[in-house]
Amino acid sequence: MSETIPPHILVVDDDAQIRALLEEYLRDNGLRASVAANGSEMSRILADEAIDLVILDLRLAGEDGMAIARTLRDSSAIPIVMLTGVRDEADRVMGLELGADDYLTKPFSPRELLARIRTVLRRTKGAALSQARDRKVRAYRFAEFELNLRTRRLKHLDGRPVDLTNGEFNLLAALLGAPQRVLTRDQLLEASRVYDNEVYDRSIDVQVARLRRKIEADPSEPRFIVTARGVGYTFDCAVEVLY
Repeated sequence: MSETIPPHILVVDDDAQIRALLEEYLRDNGLRASVAANGSEMSRILADEAIDLVILDLRLAGEDGMAIARTLRDSSAIPIVMLTGVRDEADRVMGLELGADDYLTKPFSPRELLARIRTVLRRTKGAALSQARDRKVRAYRFAEFELNLRTRRLKHLDGRPVDLTNGEFNLLAALLGAPQRVLTRDQLLEASRVYDNEVYDRSIDVQVARLRRKIEADPSEPRFIVTARGVGYTFDCAVEVLY
C-alpha cells in the first residue's frame, strides 16, 4: 500500500524558539512543517509550496499580524490558526471576524495546538468541495505525489522533484481535474489547454506513455492512468484538491 503526502503546516512566528519547537513537534507527529519569521518569508513559502494550514502569530515584531491575516484570507482559502496573547481578546475577535478558523493563546501546549490543527483540517477538507468551487485550485495530491499548479512542479512524498515537460504537466493536471472519469483523447487535449495555451505534443497517447514512465511503478501495469479501450483514459486514483 502506497504512502500518502501528509498535510503541510506553515508556522509564522518571530520567536525562533517557538518556530523550532513547533517545527520539530509537528514533524514528529506525522505532519510536514515549514517556518517563517515574518510576512515576507511567509509569502515566499506560500508562492512555492502547497500549504494546508497557517499558524500565525498576530504579534509579529514590527508587523501587523492582523493585516497579514487579512491579506492571506483575501487571496486564498488556506485555514488559519491564530496565536495571541492572553489579554488580546480584541485581536481574537477581530481575527475570527476576518475569517481565521481557530485561535490559541500563549503560552500554549503543543499537544493542544496539534489537536486544533487536526480539527480545523478535518472541518475545512470536508467543506472545501462544496464551498470553494469558485476558488482557483492551488494543488492536487494523489498517492505519494503532489502537483503544484502555481509552480508547475510535481514532487514525490520524500520531496524529490519529478521533471515534467510542459505537455506532461498539462496532461497530468487535466487528468487530476477529473479523477475516476473516462476522458476521450479530444477531451484531454482540450482540457490540457486550460493549463497552457500551447499543447507541445498533440499525441495524447505519446504523452500518456511518457507520463506513465515518470509516475507509475510499472508503466506496463499502470495503477494511475488506466486505458479505457477504444475511448481514452481515466485517472484511477483518489485525488485531494487544495484551493
